[in-house]
Amino acid sequence: MPSSVSPPSSPPLDPVAVSEDLTPLPVAKVKGDTDITFDGQLRSPLKLHEDVRTGCGGQTWPAGMVLGKHLLRYHRQDLEGARILELGAGGGLVGLGVAAECGVHDKLLISDQIPMLGLIKHNIQLNGLKSRAASLELNWGDPLPQVVLDKKPNVIIAAECVYFEPAFPLLLQTLKDLLELNSDAVVYFCFKKRRRADMQFVKVAKKAFAVDELFDEDRPVFSRQSLFLFSFRNKIHRANPKAASKKA
Repeated sequence: MPSSVSPPSSPPLDPVAVSEDLTPLPVAKVKGDTDITFDGQLRSPLKLHEDVRTGCGGQTWPAGMVLGKHLLRYHRQDLEGARILELGAGGGLVGLGVAAECGVHDKLLISDQIPMLGLIKHNIQLNGLKSRAASLELNWGDPLPQVVLDKKPNVIIAAECVYFEPAFPLLLQTLKDLLELNSDAVVYFCFKKRRRADMQFVKVAKKAFAVDELFDEDRPVFSRQSLFLFSFRNKIHRANPKAASKKA
């Protein structure tokens, strides 16, 4: 665990505590189930239980919708054989969409802090995905859990993880740890810019990783909403043409 002088392991989960930084917040939804198809990318709708009492991750956010649709549209075949970890998953929107549609061979790990795990587990059961997905506690900045060390994920997905500036160094540390664990891994990363500081995260990330903006035919639409879609890789992939040719 971080020392007592370190910032919290990851962002607070109370939506009221961060509401001033999130401008605007999505309209808080009443507790209940939502059917999601990622604009038809899912053959059968994903059922997502939303409950903001668990924290700000308890409802869907726009970056999760963009990232889920992008992965299913452009990467579904690559994801079938991938070892996948989702960071800051909230209710598990993106990871569950991938697990439901891509027939993943290796159980997908959907991670967040302890208060979110009950909601993740509920959504896994709600969609009958216990054989394809599992919940996992993972606090940014902490040592990687043993199950992650054993799995060595080669695909990391992260949606709407840039929203609380004190957590930026912790998230970056976890991403560094994951790309050091598996130098061939790729991070698919999507977030909504709400403050100037959010782009500072990308500036720092570019010093640590090979950062590329991803092609998506919907970019003219979601960019108008200040949504950004990137991949992060170990810089060896940019320096080594052979490594770069293996991009997912």
